[in-house]
Amino acid sequence: MGDRRVGARHVVDGDGADVGIAVGTVWPGNGNPAAVQVLQKGGCLADLSGYGFVSKIAAGDRSVTQVDGKTYIVPVTFNGIGAIYDKATLTEIGGTEPKTWDDVLGLCEKAKDHGKVLPALGNRTPWVTQLVDYALAATTVYTGDADFDERLSAGRATFAGSAWKDTLQQYLDLNKAGCFTKNSNGTSYETSITDVAQGKAVGVVQVTTSIPQVRKEAGADTEPGMFALPASDDADATRIPGAVSAAYGLNAASKHTAEGRKFIEYLASPEGQKIYAEEGGTLPALPNDSFEADPALDVLTDLQQDGMTVPFMDQRWPNPEVQQAHFTAVQKLFSGDATVAEALKSMDDAVETD
Repeated sequence: MGDRRVGARHVVDGDGADVGIAVGTVWPGNGNPAAVQVLQKGGCLADLSGYGFVSKIAAGDRSVTQVDGKTYIVPVTFNGIGAIYDKATLTEIGGTEPKTWDDVLGLCEKAKDHGKVLPALGNRTPWVTQLVDYALAATTVYTGDADFDERLSAGRATFAGSAWKDTLQQYLDLNKAGCFTKNSNGTSYETSITDVAQGKAVGVVQVTTSIPQVRKEAGADTEPGMFALPASDDADATRIPGAVSAAYGLNAASKHTAEGRKFIEYLASPEGQKIYAEEGGTLPALPNDSFEADPALDVLTDLQQDGMTVPFMDQRWPNPEVQQAHFTAVQKLFSGDATVAEALKSMDDAVETD
């Protein structure tokens, strides 16, 4: 067979022939068809509880990396969702980072006065649809109801009966105010990033992994910034979605677990975490004294240290169908084919399929 080389997904022999998936991407939590709780139920993942990195996983991240107290994924990066912007463009319109909801609406007007939009929005790309209301919900929903997802899964809460109603309405209010890209349902993620890079948009509400992409397209001299998207007029209440993003699991059925385990150990090492975070524009998921964060991530670092982050919402939803229903609901809201009440009902109906 020759020498074998271990990659993030496949073990191959010396001739390059694929001999099986050893290590693969696994989403944290339960909100995606390839999430840890979904795959573990099917017996797809090996138990990693005996690894030294497990003790380093932050308490707030254990619920999305474990199943029944056992760890099945190695978390590699910690990602956030906020308003990523070009500092030169913000200065050009005479704006400053908003601290309240009224500030957001005011900044939106400044952007329009200069022929720009505040957040570019690419809702043609389904996963983008969730980001603005996740950013808002971190404050509107979870500041006053931190256990909402647990109660939702237990059948003691509904989307329709929660502050998600206010969140979706605020999403539409921003659209009505002309804050977003025109025809956002026809705009892709790639176009939204290009609009920021070219100065057509002040910024974009995105995951922090988009920061390197903005910098790459805009040029090396570009200085990106990021702020948590305010959703109320209490600046001290603002929270930001922050959670384990990149994570990997070991195929329980692989014949090459020895090679796979070596790669798992590397991903959990300070070197592996540092390289991954630097390349991806994120923070390491495990403590790492050798890592120096991009200054644009200061807001995420500060709010993480202050306990003001909220896990990505879908990671704790009861099944992957809820996230898919959410994608469709937002697109229908923006096309005028659904009301807020109908959007929330579709999400509640998806909860009941569990």
